[in-house]
Amino acid sequence: MPVAGRNRRKYLLERFGRLGPFAAGQKQLLELGSSMGITFDLEAIEHAPNTRSAHALVAAAWRGSPQMQAKLIETLFVAYFTEGCDIGDPAALEKIAVDAGMSAAMASAALDDENPHAEIVPLEAPAQDLQITGVPTFIFHRKHRFSGTQRPEFFFS
Repeated sequence: MPVAGRNRRKYLLERFGRLGPFAAGQKQLLELGSSMGITFDLEAIEHAPNTRSAHALVAAAWRGSPQMQAKLIETLFVAYFTEGCDIGDPAALEKIAVDAGMSAAMASAALDDENPHAEIVPLEAPAQDLQITGVPTFIFHRKHRFSGTQRPEFFFS
């Protein structure tokens, strides 16, 4: 994904060729979310972001505390999946981090720090080697892999 991200609709069309198969997955996600009290607004997402800076922010939050990281991840998900926020935009990320309880100084430092980005980029190679192209992707015993939203009972069948 380019640093600036891309128009989501164009990106999805290029990636899937047509939106029909993707729409079925989105419908399943909406239904699963609804059954768990989560309201997704996927139509609000106009921009497909580059998420490296969001990942760098999450890594910095861990250094604050695991609780801070958990709150930040939840706040990022709500911002993106229910509000359509561009989580590739540094200003939006800083606001999200502050809303999650991180200090503005800590958030700004994390977003400006090249080191977390340097840590994140090498983590992408194994995913590319495994041909992981979607989230979520689940891998068991380093050999069984599947992608897409799943009902909890799927994991126990």
